[in-house]
Amino acid sequence: MKYCPQCGCPNPASPEKYPKEKLVSGLLAIFLGGLGIHYFYLGKSTAGLITILLTLCTCGIWPFVMLIQGIIMLTMDEGDFNEKYYYTEKKFPLF
Repeated sequence: MKYCPQCGCPNPASPEKYPKEKLVSGLLAIFLGGLGIHYFYLGKSTAGLITILLTLCTCGIWPFVMLIQGIIMLTMDEGDFNEKYYYTEKKFPLF
């Protein structure tokens, strides 16, 4: 699949502005990852609820996993980020 070099959208004929930014999502994952706020921000409410449950079930270890995910989110390029978190049909996109 080809991506637009300006915005990373899959259809280069009609580039669009994404409502969700990679920087905001990554920072939310780093600072509030245990609450799943970054998933709610991305529109993945199922993943947000699963994250809250995993945080409670693992006695607070899961936020460290979300810290790693936030760092990975910040280091991805726009096309990969949009494909993995914005265009995916997955309910719980992890790493």
